[in-house]
Amino acid sequence: MRDDLPIFGVCGRSGAGKTTLIEALVPSLLSHNLSVAVAKHWAHGLDVDHPGKDSDRLFRAGADVFLEGPGQGFARIHPSGDAGRPAGLEELARRYDLVLVEGGERVDQPKVWLLAGDETEPPTGARNVLVSLPRDADRLKETRRILRDWLFRTWMKTPVYGCVLIGGRSSRMGKPKHLLRSDGRTWVECAVAALSRIADRVAVVGAGEVPDALPSITRLPDAPDAEGPMAGILAAMRWAPWVSWLVTACDLPGLSTEALEWLLATRAPGVWAAVPRLPGAPGVEPLLAHYDFRAGAIFEHHAADGRFSPSLVAEHPKVVTFPLPAHLFSAWDNVNTPDDLAPDRPGNESAGYH
Repeated sequence: MRDDLPIFGVCGRSGAGKTTLIEALVPSLLSHNLSVAVAKHWAHGLDVDHPGKDSDRLFRAGADVFLEGPGQGFARIHPSGDAGRPAGLEELARRYDLVLVEGGERVDQPKVWLLAGDETEPPTGARNVLVSLPRDADRLKETRRILRDWLFRTWMKTPVYGCVLIGGRSSRMGKPKHLLRSDGRTWVECAVAALSRIADRVAVVGAGEVPDALPSITRLPDAPDAEGPMAGILAAMRWAPWVSWLVTACDLPGLSTEALEWLLATRAPGVWAAVPRLPGAPGVEPLLAHYDFRAGAIFEHHAADGRFSPSLVAEHPKVVTFPLPAHLFSAWDNVNTPDDLAPDRPGNESAGYH
């Protein structure tokens, strides 16, 4: 199993107190703005439906069954082919900040083991046990402590890729903005260079010419079922669906490593995206922002509804919007017209734009 997904086990023999611990643990996690799913592993099979009910008949016919009612839903899913792992844990990790697995001692995810009866240690074969907790321990306190540190470390393991959006019409500029130059380099080269100092990999997304100075850069076409910058963001997130993305437009010549590091410093469990806002501005700045892979579902939802404004992502409760510090404003200062490049414009005196 991947070690960069927040999937954590609470294990022990029958009657060891697994459900009691998880029941006490969940409210404290929710109070820290974490969304939590619990996957329960039954070694001897499930008994959750009544023979003869429509849903049971459909399941036995071979279908996965999803039930919905007022205020609740239920899924009954066939095994995925990996008998050692409860079905769908990785997919749950796309939708939740933390997935707790009750049971499944032989599954590889990190876990706490709750000792029962005369047990003094976990049984042979229990994998990746971080700590064993007897009944007289403060199990809730110890598990919260372990989870806090482990969850942060796990969240930070997600690889970070960089995405440069090019290919806009540039109608007001009259020429492709990503090919404009500052101090002898095209703006797309400058953006790739800034991202490469921080990101594990960088992709240029969208149609348009790429300079010869970037012969080996990864190129991605825009997603065909979206429009504008969202088509580029979706293309990147679909191409590498398990990474966090630093996304930048190509018309931000003031982009700096310091600004990108500031964005990455917002990473934390429960934060699916960090979209800055300029003080006094009415909206947010989604085209120089950080998007965790979980934000992909937000973009997909809006695109399916035909809403292609990346700013809509900021409406989601898992997305944070931060006011920019004054010394970083220039990184978000986009250029749209030739007048914006005028040498006498404040901030352009020494930039060498042309």
